[in-house]
Amino acid sequence: MIKVIVAEDHAMFRDGLKRIFGETADITIVAETASGKDTLKLIHETEFDLILLDINLPDINGLTVLKRLSVEKLAHKVLILSMYPDDEYAIRAIRLGASGYLTKDSPADQLISVIRRIAEGGKYVNPELAEKLLFNPQAAMQEPLHTKLSDRELLVFKAIASGESLTSIANKLSLSVKTVSTYRTRVLEKMKIKNNAQLVRYAIKNQLLD
Repeated sequence: MIKVIVAEDHAMFRDGLKRIFGETADITIVAETASGKDTLKLIHETEFDLILLDINLPDINGLTVLKRLSVEKLAHKVLILSMYPDDEYAIRAIRLGASGYLTKDSPADQLISVIRRIAEGGKYVNPELAEKLLFNPQAAMQEPLHTKLSDRELLVFKAIASGESLTSIANKLSLSVKTVSTYRTRVLEKMKIKNNAQLVRYAIKNQLLD
């Protein structure tokens, strides 16, 4: 039996996973949480084979959780299950030691197949990224300006570029508007960008918008 911890802040999505795994004979959810802090706590209290880890958790984001799991040499037991389809997050996750990256709109049978592969010691990324990493590793490892951003700064950057207000971003990330404004200032400084319009143009040019 493959024992899974689900770290996902949307209850409806967790319920969907329960229904999916309820139809399998070899996968079971042994614990679930909606926060990064609780995820880090559960790994010491629960016997598990795999963590299904969302990126956009409300307190500590998934990539930061993954960094801490890397220190504890548990990152290889992580499958990132995210709403973000772009390669940037996938590359970051793989660099941090995750065994796989899958988007939330993937078919249920693919999710089950990937979980079984990782439980057996395998890895998974989408075929396009795998080809890039295999045949053009330099392109995958290049460091454009946005890669200098922290995980939280990158989330704020993409949200602003998508047209979200600071208030909306603050609510989504469970932060104050002042804190989000501070992240925006750091993003502009690190990327040598003066305003939101230039930020949007950069995002479009680098295909960072969903």
